[in-house]
Amino acid sequence: MTRIAVIPGDGIGIEVTTEAVKVIHAISEVSGKQIDAVEFDYGAERYLKEGISLPDDALPRFRSEFDAILLGALGDPRIPDMKHAADILFGIRFGLDLYANIRPVKLLDRRLTPLKGATESDIDFTVFRENTEDLYVGIGGVFKKNTADEIAIQESIATRKGVERILEAAFAHAQGHGLKRVTMSDKSNALRFSGDLWQRVFAEVSRRYPQIEAEHMYIDALAMMIVKEPSRFDVIVTSNMFGDIITDLGAQLQGGLGMAASGNINPKSVCMFEPVHGSAPKFAGKNIANPLAAILSVQMMLGHLGFNPEAALIETSIRECITDDECTPDLGGKLGTREAGDAVCRRLRTSSR
Repeated sequence: MTRIAVIPGDGIGIEVTTEAVKVIHAISEVSGKQIDAVEFDYGAERYLKEGISLPDDALPRFRSEFDAILLGALGDPRIPDMKHAADILFGIRFGLDLYANIRPVKLLDRRLTPLKGATESDIDFTVFRENTEDLYVGIGGVFKKNTADEIAIQESIATRKGVERILEAAFAHAQGHGLKRVTMSDKSNALRFSGDLWQRVFAEVSRRYPQIEAEHMYIDALAMMIVKEPSRFDVIVTSNMFGDIITDLGAQLQGGLGMAASGNINPKSVCMFEPVHGSAPKFAGKNIANPLAAILSVQMMLGHLGFNPEAALIETSIRECITDDECTPDLGGKLGTREAGDAVCRRLRTSSR
């Protein structure tokens, strides 16, 4: 049996995760493979009631009892500092050392992209974002807060180990999928010290993969080129902060955040998959959120676990739903969250016969 730990989260995260779990059950049904989804009530409600965000036994349980984690969006206006969200998301990423945030940017229907004349074959690349370092480590502080002399410092951290392993993951992915080019992006013309580290290690790692073209591009130039010529990219690898920004740009090219899935990966650990959109509290409970990013995160998860035919079936079903406008209004359809999830499940069952 394959066991999935499910953390629905907050806001629309709960609604879209419900639809993603429906897909897990449908895949289990049509494939005959037993996949069990176990829900954990980590989120704002529990934090507000008990003061608990990520319990002490959570990570040991994930490691020993589960094959993967499916996470919904986190965030609730009743917790302004979002401490519970940071505790859960960063607690899992850092605690399980999920060093590679992998985000596919794949256009499933040309009607969804804002780029004039772009087709499905033009927008199909993967971003490898370093996931455990940079500005997100929380090193820094504030001096003389709420005065005219206030100073805020946020330290960016890059280690040889962290840089090398994300670069290695990007090149290995390209080699394993028969891709031609890896593009490393930094801002080494301004960030002298971390940029030097990224440049030197990139040169070293690229020599291990002589059959793959190794290309460097400054992050601002990369942002322009993703819009101008997305077809030139196969794999992009970059730092935590730059990756966070550039993947939202990529998401817009594929139809918006409602189409953007991600995986938090360490091959030696249990891995976590999540849609990249937020909890959108103002839309919660209205049955209008797009569940496809959460469902595509399930597709990523199944592919990671070796269920490749089942992952391919999910993508095909989603394509068919979009083509026939069986989707939410942001993609041109008229369905609600629940109905869009039902449509994907219906396609799964029909296509598998």
